[in-house]
Amino acid sequence: MEAITFTPAQVQVFNLVSHIKTAVGLEQLRKQLAAFYAKQIDDEMDALWESGQFDDKRMKELRGSHFRTPYSK
Repeated sequence: MEAITFTPAQVQVFNLVSHIKTAVGLEQLRKQLAAFYAKQIDDEMDALWESGQFDDKRMKELRGSHFRTPYSK
């Protein structure tokens, strides 16, 4: 069996999670992580907008698009 090697970030998260003792604490962590990733996405979109790689025209082209994987029943 192959040993699993964790990154420093994963170890840090495991250490943080080990201190959470309540459902409220877990929900607070979940919200903080969601806010962290939302900010990263906002920053990336701002950079794309400023560089001209994304603009109003492209946004209108994508409006209403669906990119989910179609599944056969």
